[in-house]
Amino acid sequence: MSIRFLITLLILASSILTACSSSTPTTAIDWSTVKSAADGGGMDALIAAAKAEGELNVIALPDDWCNYGEMMSVFSAKYGIKVNSINPEAGSADEIQAIRDNKENKGPQAPDVIDIGPAFGPLAKEEGLLAPYKVATWDSIAGVKDPDGYFYTDYNGVLVFEINLDVIKDVPQDWADLLDPKYKGMIALAGDPRSSNQAAQTVYAAALANGGSLDNVQPGLEFFKQLNANGNLLPLIANTGSIAKGETPITFQWNYLALANAESFNGNPPLEIVYPKSVNWGGFYLQAISAYAPHPAAARLWQEFLYSDEGHTIWMKGYCAPARLADMIQRGVVPDDLKAKMPAPDVIKNAVVPNGDQLSAARELIKNQWDSVVGLDIK
Repeated sequence: MSIRFLITLLILASSILTACSSSTPTTAIDWSTVKSAADGGGMDALIAAAKAEGELNVIALPDDWCNYGEMMSVFSAKYGIKVNSINPEAGSADEIQAIRDNKENKGPQAPDVIDIGPAFGPLAKEEGLLAPYKVATWDSIAGVKDPDGYFYTDYNGVLVFEINLDVIKDVPQDWADLLDPKYKGMIALAGDPRSSNQAAQTVYAAALANGGSLDNVQPGLEFFKQLNANGNLLPLIANTGSIAKGETPITFQWNYLALANAESFNGNPPLEIVYPKSVNWGGFYLQAISAYAPHPAAARLWQEFLYSDEGHTIWMKGYCAPARLADMIQRGVVPDDLKAKMPAPDVIKNAVVPNGDQLSAARELIKNQWDSVVGLDIK
């Protein structure tokens, strides 16, 4: 082998190595712009990115709401991701405000994901606060779904009266009964109607029970004005603790929250759950990802987990009827004991459910007129 040939080989090898070393490296994925797991390289890539972020910020998720305590615990253990729960008792308006307030800093008070009332999804999208993302099970989600994936139904329920029988012996069966003087100082909303979806929809339901309609919420405000004038309405937000202690012995709850309380109280105190005769009021919540999520991959993995069979099963254990329930029943993957926890099909099917525009209009009216009409500051 000649020296000239060896020199030629060395030059060629050097050229190849130089070309390899100067090639453009693979660009890192910006998960804040990824619209599906497939777009980011698949579930393995999403899981790896979420694990690298190591944390997830959730907001307004009490442990006993739809069994979110177990949901967060299982997710954290499954993926090794720390779940930071911000302000568990917050309302939907507080969730949206938290995104607004933390756009720039993306600090510990910046939510990655939100669980909000239906009127707040379109509002947040319009403000540019949400990121579009479609989970792998997108096609089997029933209910409201933004066509681009900015928000989508997570679970459903109906509104009930939750009553502590240690305090209340004569149980009200309908809205008109609540005006009776014997319930003075005994009735509380489960939130501030100016910011809480559950409380605002309670006022909305009262409107239909008192001559109003889906396009006329004013009778609901007048009803609560009368409750307040009679001294029956307390200036307190009812929660699990105040219900158990008898401080707020009559409240209005989604049925899944009342049923979960009955299970956890185990008869101490005994509860009665009343489905009001005049109005069977249905409601649902929406999931969404913040456009300013500090942990965008973990946010998307959380959504994938929620909408998996495993996540939906955890919601069912908390008495919530999840968005993919029909699909799971059809495939025979819902255990009989969890089927028994779901509302009777006719309860959900026959419930009155306003559309998004009606909810938005009602929410604005309630927020703007609560102080002037009802005149009760709830804390």
